[in-house]
Amino acid sequence: MTLLSEVLLAGAGAFILLSAVVLYRVLVGPTMQDRVIGVNAIGTNIVVILALVGAATELTAALDIAIVYALLNFLMSIAISKFTVERGGVL
Repeated sequence: MTLLSEVLLAGAGAFILLSAVVLYRVLVGPTMQDRVIGVNAIGTNIVVILALVGAATELTAALDIAIVYALLNFLMSIAISKFTVERGGVL
C-alpha cells in the first residue's frame, strides 16, 4: 500500500468519525431543520468517504456509486424540504 493510499484511507476514517458526531445532531434534534441538515451532512460525508476509498483502492466503481449516492442525497434533501414546508415545519 502506498503512502497516498494510506493518507486517503486515513481521511476516510476521519470523515467516518465526523459522521458519528453529526449523528448525535440527527438523533437529538431539537428541531426538524437540525435533523434534516444532519442527515444531509451525513449523506455528503458518505459521498466523500466513497470517493476517498475509491481513489485509495483504485476501484472506479466506488466513484460511480458516490456520484449516484450524491444525486440521491440531493433529491432526498429537496423532498424533505418540500414536505416540511407544506406541513409547516413539523414532521
